[in-house]
Amino acid sequence: MDEVHLLSLAVDATGDSILVLDEDRDIIYVNRAFTELFGYTREEVLGGRPSHYLAGKDTDPETLNRLRQAAFQGETIHADTLLYSKSGREIWVSISISPIREDHNPVEHLVLVLVDITETRQIQTLQQVVLEAVASGLPLAGVADLICRQVEALSPGVFSSMLQVTENGRMKPLAGPRLPQSYSAALEGLPIGESAGSCGTAAFLGKPICVMDISTDPLWTDYKDWVLPFGFLACWSSPIRLRDGRVVGTFAFYYKEKCCPSLLDQQLVTACLHLSMLAFETDEARQKIAQLSHFDPLTGLPNRSYLNAKTNELLLGDVNGETAFLALDLDHFKDVNDTLGHSVGDRVLIEAAYRLQKLMHPLGFVSRTEGDVFMIVLPHCNVAHASVVADRILKELSHPINAAGISLTITASIGISIARDRTVTGEAFAEQAVTAMQQAKLAGRACYNFYEPEQNQIARDRLILGNALRSSPPGDCLRLVYQPKVRLDTLEMVGVEALSRWKDDLIGEIPPYRFIALAEEIGQIEGIGNWSIREACQQMATWIREGVPVPNVSVNLSPLHLLNRGLPAYIEETLAEFRLSPSYLTIEITEGVMVHQNSESLATAMALHEIGVALSIDDFGTGFSSLSRLTRLPVAELKLDQTFVRNIEEDPNAQAVATAVISIGRSLGMTVVSEGVETEKQARELKRLGCPVAQGYFFGRPMAPEQLAAYLSRSRK
Repeated sequence: MDEVHLLSLAVDATGDSILVLDEDRDIIYVNRAFTELFGYTREEVLGGRPSHYLAGKDTDPETLNRLRQAAFQGETIHADTLLYSKSGREIWVSISISPIREDHNPVEHLVLVLVDITETRQIQTLQQVVLEAVASGLPLAGVADLICRQVEALSPGVFSSMLQVTENGRMKPLAGPRLPQSYSAALEGLPIGESAGSCGTAAFLGKPICVMDISTDPLWTDYKDWVLPFGFLACWSSPIRLRDGRVVGTFAFYYKEKCCPSLLDQQLVTACLHLSMLAFETDEARQKIAQLSHFDPLTGLPNRSYLNAKTNELLLGDVNGETAFLALDLDHFKDVNDTLGHSVGDRVLIEAAYRLQKLMHPLGFVSRTEGDVFMIVLPHCNVAHASVVADRILKELSHPINAAGISLTITASIGISIARDRTVTGEAFAEQAVTAMQQAKLAGRACYNFYEPEQNQIARDRLILGNALRSSPPGDCLRLVYQPKVRLDTLEMVGVEALSRWKDDLIGEIPPYRFIALAEEIGQIEGIGNWSIREACQQMATWIREGVPVPNVSVNLSPLHLLNRGLPAYIEETLAEFRLSPSYLTIEITEGVMVHQNSESLATAMALHEIGVALSIDDFGTGFSSLSRLTRLPVAELKLDQTFVRNIEEDPNAQAVATAVISIGRSLGMTVVSEGVETEKQARELKRLGCPVAQGYFFGRPMAPEQLAAYLSRSRK
């Protein structure tokens, strides 16, 4: 084999495109790599000029001219330019042109070597686009989405995602444009760990994790059913690490085939991990700048400017509720600064801020507006709740503070404004709270004051009620009355509901919604519930002894009672004390217990069921229950809320809800009781809809035990 033939074979086998031009710049040779890359046969291009075949609309003509001139002047030259294949595909190449001549003779031939750098240029373009987005201030989630979309455009077989790892080691999806939304949502809040799929494990170990078969890999044991139905079979995840070494996220590729990442994918990930690092660091820098401009450097609390922006946002989000503004000023704080120094004063402020934030989280928003003045904003907070919060704050601040070896006891004056008018700004309500705070100082400090006089009256009434509940057994201020429940077909009484009543010497008649809510807030509700159970059981035993035919008594309990594992034992002991069968007692719990259902409440409900005490769900239809929650509780009775009964004769929606509840109860073997029946028309319509039992003023008002005996005597005649 001669040397020329051997050289020809070698050139033809090389991976780069090679062209040889004659002195007229016409093509006289191309290798196989050229034909494969650009799609032309040798016959098509021989005798023609390269620019005729390869230049296109976006090829830079100045670059081509520079290459031509330099090459035929005997210079070796390099340049990058955009060329086009026969099919019109854009191909970025790095061109090297070398002249061939003997001794000092004119250039006879040119050798062109074209190296395909399309992928490199695409990655460079991706980097430029992303860097411009980061520099323009695009939020972190937006940058993550941009990176993922750019990558998927370059590598169509890839489904990319980016997750953030929170400070407590939880995953937070930032972007996944082509991933199923349900899968991304399922990842929210999952802890990272040694067997937490590809991403959770990569973040935990701080190294890339490539899983070629999700269906069999142990890292995906608990999560494979989340992705396999969507056809994802492999996943490669890499940790995003900041320059200080922290892992702050992951960048992942999902594949719909069992495979390893390609060379292009590896190059993309290398580039994108650097871009992601920059995006995360930029985001952290922005947050630090925001911290400096919107937060108090001493306490770390939001400052006045942030408060003003946040309060207006909170007011817009609490359209149908009430928002409380509490302005708090530390009493005699100037004396601390003047006598003990500003360092001690700063320590007091820091401790006060810490206590307030701990007390309010996650209920409210705390800020330091100036000096020793703090502002607290509480969404969904009425007068009664604001009073509770103010009491808690005063109690929390009363504990001594150790500052520089000195034990200090501080008090505070609190002003409260309740926002109801959405046309008024948050700043205006904050000013009202400050005005009320100044009034509290005038009233003697270490107390709270409402901006509106009538709200002060409510707060005073509430204080009286709270003291009464704390200082006296429930029986001293409460009594039970009983309302009949009757069958709609026969009007026969099937039981009674025990209802609490309270008449205070100072305030007068107090509706249950006021003192029950207050009792829950101040921790007295369990005592009231236990008293009600015992009182109702004792009355039931009296009726049995006297021959009054009451089949069953229902007692209302707060959902908080179901958190007490000792409740079933207490009820069992009470029934035994009065020699009552469990069938004589029903426990009524509001529908909210199903919304907040947990293992403790479920266990307590099951224990009540096991001892034979029936469970009734009160006010059914007003909450957000689901049938799955309903079926988990051993419920014997559903009570249709009176809001649906009130307009049931003419309101199709009320009829529809009633029909649905009755149908649910029937299908689950539960008795349905309609509450608040006040007219014959309502009773007739409920009977037509198939409701078996009802209660309300039409059948009988709540009455004292002796009145109930007389009622039954009359109804039997």
